[in-house]
Amino acid sequence: QVQLVESGGGLVQPGGSLRLSCAASGSIFSINAMGWYRQAPGKQRELVATILSGAITNYADSVKGRFTISRDNAKNTMYLQMNTLKPEDTAVYYCKIVGRHTTGGYLEVWGQGTLVNVSS
Repeated sequence: QVQLVESGGGLVQPGGSLRLSCAASGSIFSINAMGWYRQAPGKQRELVATILSGAITNYADSVKGRFTISRDNAKNTMYLQMNTLKPEDTAVYYCKIVGRHTTGGYLEVWGQGTLVNVSS
C-alpha cells in the first residue's frame, strides 16, 4: 500500500503565498518522478510542475517564475512554493508520484487533493 498525503492548501489573498507539501509513504522502492497538477472548476486537470530524481524541473508557462517545486528524497516528500498567487490559480491541487513498488512493479499514485483558493 502506498499513500500520498497533501497539506498546505487554503484561502489566500491575491499576491500572497502558500506552500504545499506531499508526503509519500508505504511500499515504495524508488520514486523517479513527482509532480503537481491542478483542476479548476469546470476545467480539465493540468500539469503545474514536475521534478525528476535528478532534480530536473519542468513548469507550466502560467506558473514559471512564481512557483518552485522541490523534493526531499530522504523523506519522500515534495513541496510546491507558490508566490504571487493570482485568482486564476484557484484549483484543487493534486500530487502524483511515479516509480517502483517494493515488489518491483510499476508505481503511479495520486494524492487526494488540496484546495487552493485565491480570493480577496
